[in-house]
Amino acid sequence: MLRKLFVLLGLSVMAMAAQAERLKDVATINGVRSNQLIGYGLVVGLNGSGDQTTQTPFTVQTFNNMMAQFGIKVPAGGNVQLKNVAAVSIHAELPPFAKPGQTIDITVSSIGNAKSLRGGSLLMAPLKGIDGNVYAIAQGNLVVGGFDAGGADGSRITVNVPSAGRIPGGATVERPVPSGFNQGNTLTLNLNRPDFTTAKNIVDQINDLLGPGVAQALDGGSISVSAPLDPSQRVDYLSILENLEVDVGQAVAKVIINSRTGTIVIGQNVRVQPAAVTHGSLTVTITEDPQVSQPNPLSDGQTVVVPNSKVKAEEEAKPMFKFGPGTTLDEIVRAVNQVGAAPSDLMAILEALKQAGALQADLIVI
Repeated sequence: MLRKLFVLLGLSVMAMAAQAERLKDVATINGVRSNQLIGYGLVVGLNGSGDQTTQTPFTVQTFNNMMAQFGIKVPAGGNVQLKNVAAVSIHAELPPFAKPGQTIDITVSSIGNAKSLRGGSLLMAPLKGIDGNVYAIAQGNLVVGGFDAGGADGSRITVNVPSAGRIPGGATVERPVPSGFNQGNTLTLNLNRPDFTTAKNIVDQINDLLGPGVAQALDGGSISVSAPLDPSQRVDYLSILENLEVDVGQAVAKVIINSRTGTIVIGQNVRVQPAAVTHGSLTVTITEDPQVSQPNPLSDGQTVVVPNSKVKAEEEAKPMFKFGPGTTLDEIVRAVNQVGAAPSDLMAILEALKQAGALQADLIVI
């Protein structure tokens, strides 16, 4: 009976033809998340581009500790030169529901002064979580996208970053992360972008499909949904919900200005109250043309230089344009293009409108 219900729910979802977004694209399930892992290890097999051990003593210490595990004792005080070895940090992202035996990608970065990790191999290194437990073991050959080359005269060329690389599938999961997915009789959906309108639409859509009281909005960013206790039924249940199409509330009106690059992004819902705007430039030119004054003959006078300054002011003629009430984004762009305003001029116009209280949007300068 329950399986038939899921089939009916699936057909109902497919029948809903609406220009909306899937629930899986606007919300995530509380507790279903990735976890960060970090580790430390050695990369070997470098072609003389490893750490300069005189400046990175931790590389030598790590090398000695590794050799001691294999029964090889490095003489104390020995001058160990490890040009082909580099100490590295390792980090990875453990996806939700990862099980022992599965592999994940890792990123390896030099923490010493190695010039390049190209051609190196990472020796076995544990990856730990924030709780200190080991969740994966990393090892493998690095894939480095950059390279570094130099000549005998000191000239050198570097492309991209040769001191960092990746190992696809370079870590094997050894321990799963506990998940609260199968606990309790409810699930919480967290919106990627909290919005009261979106939360209400999701609640209405789920309750219309499954019955009143199945979904309840906790706040503008979280929704509690009743769920089956059986794990297999819960998976089928969520496969229906995550493909449910919902109407997403429109974003808050924003204007974002990047003052460094001159980039301006105006959101769809930006409105302008009645305002009149003009812009232009005033150019003041000052030129110096000193004149030489000669005395009359036999006058016992002296030749002097008389300053002669010319000041000229020119103001660029720019028309004034008026924004009516509720002016939309298209009308703003059309008016600005008609007067030929540059990005810098548009920045000044938007900032002036905000100061005058005529810009109905958040003005963000980055």
